[in-house]
Amino acid sequence: MAKRTAVKDKPADGVNPRQPCPCGSGKRYKACHGSAGGAADVIVSRPFQGLAAEAELIALREFVPSAMAKLPLKADSQAAGSGREITLATVLPMAAAGLVRADGTAFVGLQVQTRSGDLSRDLARAVQWALTAKTGDALAVVGPDDGSNPGRLQDLLDVDATLTPELHTDFAWWLPPDNEPAGEVALSLERANAAILPTERLDAPGVAAAYWVDAGDKAHLRWVRPEPEETLLAALARLTVRGELDLGEGSRYAGSFRAHGLLVPVWDLDRELHSSEWAPGAEALGKRLQDALTSLDAEPLTEAERRARDGLRGRQITLR
Repeated sequence: MAKRTAVKDKPADGVNPRQPCPCGSGKRYKACHGSAGGAADVIVSRPFQGLAAEAELIALREFVPSAMAKLPLKADSQAAGSGREITLATVLPMAAAGLVRADGTAFVGLQVQTRSGDLSRDLARAVQWALTAKTGDALAVVGPDDGSNPGRLQDLLDVDATLTPELHTDFAWWLPPDNEPAGEVALSLERANAAILPTERLDAPGVAAAYWVDAGDKAHLRWVRPEPEETLLAALARLTVRGELDLGEGSRYAGSFRAHGLLVPVWDLDRELHSSEWAPGAEALGKRLQDALTSLDAEPLTEAERRARDGLRGRQITLR
C-alpha cells in the first residue's frame, strides 16, 4: 500500500499558519486572521503596535477629550478612494464612527464602540468608508465584517509618521464655520462640551504623548510610554529608589494604568500651576528615565530596586 502523503496548502497571503499572526494578537495565524471566520472574536491587546504614532493614538482613544489630527495615509490608500484627506477625531457627534462634514471634510472617530476584538481593523474599515462617502454622510458604527478586507490601520498609514494632535476646548469644530447646530447634533454638542476636562499636551524636547489634565480637585500628568512594560517598570523603580520619580515640587507619582498594550504612568500635580510650567520638569524626568532605561543593560536591579518595582506593580490597573 502506498504511503499517504500529507499535502499542506500554501496560504493565499503567504503567512505560515503555525507562525504568530502578524496582527500582534499573540495567537497563531491559523487561529486568528487565518481562521475561516477571520479575527472578529480575537482580542488584539496591542492594536497600534508597529506605528510610530502608537502612543498618541492610545492617548486620543482613552483620555484626550477634544482633539483631531490628520491621518498620514499612504499614497496608494488615498488613491484607492476619493483621494481626500482623512482627519482622525477623538469624538464625533453622537459618537459616530465616521462623518463627512457639509464642507467635505472627512473625519473618523477614535472613541467609538468597537465591533471586533481588533480596534485597528475597525478603524481601517472606517477610514475606507470615509474615503468614498458622500458629503453629509455619517457612519454610526462600524458594522459586521462585509468582506471588503481593508486590512488594518498599519496597512493604510505611513507607519513611520508621527501625530501632532490639535487640541480644542470644546467641540465647535464638529460643524463648518458659521453653521449653527440643530436637533440631535445640538444636543450632542451641548452634552459633549459639558463633559470636557481641561487638557493640554506638554510641549518639550523628548516628551511625546504626555498630557496635563485638570480633574477638578487636582491635576494629573498622563504619559503614554512606548517601552515594554517590564522594562519600563524596572526603570521607574530605579528612579523611585533614587528619589527622582517626579516632575519637581508639587508633583507625586500616583501609579499607572495599562491601555492597549502600553503602560501609562500618572503623576498628581499642583493644579495651581499652569500646564506649561510642568514642561521643563517633564523634559528633565524624560532624560532621567532614558538614562535609567539605558543603564538596565549593564546594571541589574538591586534588591531595593526590585522591591520598588514590586510596589509599582501593585499600583497598576488595566483599562484595555
